[in-house]
Amino acid sequence: MAPPRSYRCEALTLKKHPLGEADLLVTLYTRDRGKLRAMAKGARRPTNRLVGHLEPLTQVSLSLAQGRNLDFITQVQVVGSLSALKSDLKSIAKGLYVAELLDGFGAEASPNADLYHLAIETLESVGLHPDSAWPLRYFEFHLLQLSGLMPELHCCVDCRKPLSPGQHRFSPDVGGTLCAECNPAGARVRPLSLQALKVLRLLQRGRLAEIIPLRVSSPLAQELKSLLTTTVTYWLDKEIRSSSFLEHLQRESKPEVYT
Repeated sequence: MAPPRSYRCEALTLKKHPLGEADLLVTLYTRDRGKLRAMAKGARRPTNRLVGHLEPLTQVSLSLAQGRNLDFITQVQVVGSLSALKSDLKSIAKGLYVAELLDGFGAEASPNADLYHLAIETLESVGLHPDSAWPLRYFEFHLLQLSGLMPELHCCVDCRKPLSPGQHRFSPDVGGTLCAECNPAGARVRPLSLQALKVLRLLQRGRLAEIIPLRVSSPLAQELKSLLTTTVTYWLDKEIRSSSFLEHLQRESKPEVYT
């Protein structure tokens, strides 16, 4: 039996691009279908009913019609505008960072409802806690987990022996922690403090709402940020463009907090 020519889905809009004279090409991450690119015909005309409903970082419910190369958006209803997120430029930059990672790691026609809900939870948390760095650290960690790239945090990834306290390092190349004795050829290895390892394990088992109140020192916060962003960038295998803009905004404003 042929699949239906029209369908509905819930999605987060990631980005949009002009197409032709009046159309839009929209990249979405859907709850039930994974990443999806679709055309919104005439959406750039001021009188079109889709105007304003397909802005990036908007949670929407859509009706689509199947096409030969691209599906077509026929109806859109905003489910969540994420207005708190969009009230602050730095929060918007964080949202665009989440969207870029979701675009990079998400696969077309490969559903991952947990990843969809993680992104929505993260964006809502950024809106509620605009000065906290924890939502992005939590998202980076669980993005790796839900993409099947979960870093090993309990055993040496080379010899498989349990880690001894204080005797460990980290390498994104080989997938996590290393003991003091192992040094895989060609792997990029970095120090990993015991405090950072404990926080990573907390991120692994804790919920975002439980992580937000956590307080850590500035050096530990920087270590965690460097480790997770480096690991995400390694697996994405390309520059994260929104990261540079976010770093610029953070230098120009008050620093992020881990409290």
